[in-house]
Amino acid sequence: MQEFKNKVVVISGALGDIGLSIASRYLESGAIVVLGDQLQADAASVKLLQLDSYQEKFEYKQLDVSDYRQVETWISEVEDRYGKIDCCIANAARVTIKNFRTLSPEEWSLEMRVNVDGAFYFANFAAQSMVRKAVGGNIIFLGSWAAHAVHENIPAYSVSKAAVRMINQTMALEYAHFGIRVNEIAPGYVNAGLSKTVWSELPEQKVVSQKKVPLNKIMEAEAVAVQVLWLTSHQCQHVTGSTFLMDGGLSLLRP
Repeated sequence: MQEFKNKVVVISGALGDIGLSIASRYLESGAIVVLGDQLQADAASVKLLQLDSYQEKFEYKQLDVSDYRQVETWISEVEDRYGKIDCCIANAARVTIKNFRTLSPEEWSLEMRVNVDGAFYFANFAAQSMVRKAVGGNIIFLGSWAAHAVHENIPAYSVSKAAVRMINQTMALEYAHFGIRVNEIAPGYVNAGLSKTVWSELPEQKVVSQKKVPLNKIMEAEAVAVQVLWLTSHQCQHVTGSTFLMDGGLSLLRP
């Protein structure tokens, strides 16, 4: 997509499978990508090898999204260096696999700080930059099917993603006046992150998970990246405040 040539894209949680796939897609389309994640530069360099052919078009900057001061500085530095921000992908998240009976207050708090506060800080500071520079722009939240159906083993994650869904809608309404579109993508089972690790060690669990999906498919991170680019493209110029479920029908099921 030539429309992304020299557009400035910021991505949080950028070193995970989904984040890297999104970064790769934008780089292939000619964008300048600034990746943010918790890892220090030395540790991040291994993961960034897959983007090596685009070295002059991307930059990695360490980022803890739960610290609003750090996020504000991070966004400000990107704006100063590149002059603007065109697309913001709020992807950073964590998940704790515990039910309410075993979940500690500290675990609950950390999940909310990263998944809710972090998503808000990253998107809102980016949106404020877009307003300052009058560039319009796009914001994408990475949500989850878990916000649309009860899942007793990941309650903190489900609640946090339900909050992100409302942040998406409210932010879309406010920033529409500035020509900024805000949308959410809510994947189902993706062969990425923690799921990928578990399934590689216990392939039978992947079979079990796949059978739960009405379409009987597990998606790859690349599928999410394709949807992100489409949603931030001119083809979707009239779309804002929407949540796009990519869950193969998972959220249609009830416990």
